[in-house]
This record gives sequence, C-alpha cells and structure tokens, in this order.
Amino acid sequence: MPLTPTLPDISQSDLFTSAFSWEPKYANRFIMQLAGTNIPAYLIKAAARPTITNGEIVLDHINIDRKVKGKSRWSDLAITLYDPITSEGAQAVMEWVRLHHESLTGRDGYSSDYKRDIEFYALSAMGEKIENWTLKGTFISDANFGQMDWGTEEAMTIELTLKFDYAIHQY
Repeated sequence: MPLTPTLPDISQSDLFTSAFSWEPKYANRFIMQLAGTNIPAYLIKAAARPTITNGEIVLDHINIDRKVKGKSRWSDLAITLYDPITSEGAQAVMEWVRLHHESLTGRDGYSSDYKRDIEFYALSAMGEKIENWTLKGTFISDANFGQMDWGTEEAMTIELTLKFDYAIHQY
C-alpha cells in the first residue's frame, strides 16, 4: 500500500497572514564589534556569516558502511574593512597583527594575547539587534592590505581572514 502524505489544514486567512507576517533580514543591516582591538565597527564594510561543517566517521560492518558524525569544524570568516586616511584602518589592523607576530623582533605572541571574542549582530529596519553571533577565540590568519591602482577611484579596503574556535548563535 503506497504511503500518501497528508497535508496540514490551512485556511485561506492563515495562508494570507503567514505569507506577509514576516520580514527578511537584510544583508546591509549589521554591525560587528571586534572587542579588544582598536578597529572601530563602522569600518567593517562586509562580513561573512559563520559556516560549520560536520565531518564523518565511516564504520565498516560486513558489506556496508555506516556513517556517524565526526568532528565539527567552523570555516574561516572573511571580512572587508574600509581603510580611511586616519590611522584607524591599517594601523589598527597592524596593532592586532603585532600581538600575533612582531616582525621587528621575530617574537610570536601567546594565544591569550591575540585571540579575541567577536560580536556580530543583524539589525532590524529600526536598528534593533535581532540576531547575535559570538565568535570565540578569533585571530587573524590573513591580512591583505589591498593594492594601489591609478585606473580606479574606489575606496581602499583591507581584507581579513579570521579563524575562530567556535561560534555561538545567541538569538
């Protein structure tokens, strides 16, 4: 006997009100706070949201493979900063980089000195915080200070790749 799915009872009024009762989050409404750094939140032009990948463990059993979840890994996070004329851009990034590694002396820092917790918020149209991510143990893995180009009139940016231990979705 074939199984036929049953559809839930939905009235026309339920369908109409549910279709228009939600508002999507917009990609341009966010703020990211890099606590413990001198990088101001208003310089952050773009940022990726966290991504997690669950690995797998294959269990051999006679003539089949069974799979269970392996380690969970958070992917690197890319952010783009504006680089203003004042020292708030490149200089602020370099201050954080120097906590990782000081080029002049060759000294590397301790993780307790360079790792930071980052707060990332999505905002409503009214500017209310409607989503909150906390990235724990964040540090810079790549810092790209851009390039100069006579043929463009674009604002200069700094690209950062951040690694972190884990993310918490607060709300």
